[in-house]
Amino acid sequence: MNPFKSIYSTDQTDKTLIQQVLEGDKTSLTKLIERHQPFIYNIAWKMTGNTTDAEDLTQETLIKIISNLSSFKQESAFQTWAYRIAKNHFLNSQKKPSTFFANNFEVLGNHLDAAPNTDLSESEKMEQRETIREVRLNCLSGMLLCLTKEQRLIYIIGEIFGADHNIGSEIMEISRDNYRMKLSKARKDLYNFMQNKCGLVNKANPCRCHKKVTFATANGMVDAKNLLFNRKEYSTFKEQLEPDANFLVEDSELKIAALHQDHSFKTAFDKKNFLIKLLDDANWQSRLNLN
Repeated sequence: MNPFKSIYSTDQTDKTLIQQVLEGDKTSLTKLIERHQPFIYNIAWKMTGNTTDAEDLTQETLIKIISNLSSFKQESAFQTWAYRIAKNHFLNSQKKPSTFFANNFEVLGNHLDAAPNTDLSESEKMEQRETIREVRLNCLSGMLLCLTKEQRLIYIIGEIFGADHNIGSEIMEISRDNYRMKLSKARKDLYNFMQNKCGLVNKANPCRCHKKVTFATANGMVDAKNLLFNRKEYSTFKEQLEPDANFLVEDSELKIAALHQDHSFKTAFDKKNFLIKLLDDANWQSRLNLN
């Protein structure tokens, strides 16, 4: 369930689980974690563009949420409270994207212009369709990283997850007017770049994903045998969230939003992940009074 819906249908379930956790039920804590881990991880992944950093941020955020559960007074929805913790941790994190064009559209644009174009036949496009999509998703990820951290987070919450202005402003702890203004600025920055560079948005632009795939694979920017964004087990933001989301986009920005909503969404996590192991630790069981 999308935690950024305008109506929190999971809120009562979360409250029940939290009450059971505070009574020492370890199974309920696992269920609570598993409900929210995919969304926190995927926000972290889009914030960093790096799976390792996303895993670290997710771990650190969930530990903060668990450690502070007893202070949750149920004066707001659990989702709002938990994602505020995530927001503060992500914005205060000292982790920096490894890519050299982070926070800089000009550098990314120059990088794309410098990459030579190689035309592919229709059969070559079909044969390399998964790698071509990887190039597109990698480029979209790079565009997000060109936004400031705050812009990036607001865009992910508001445009990709489809949070309305009430929920978005509550999570970001700013006024609705300020939230709308910041989201609009993030949209415009992405729109201006993609309108001037991306052939998917403006057919007059020469940059095409299939024309860059040869250069990208030859220079190690994309590993066709180990795709980062385009794997069979991944879903997309659109598939996961569209039935519940109220996407707040202007007509002129709809295509750009749709491209970002088509980005990879990791849905499955190893049951023996870091947090399950953590909950088996005697020290944590004592701290949380878990059965």
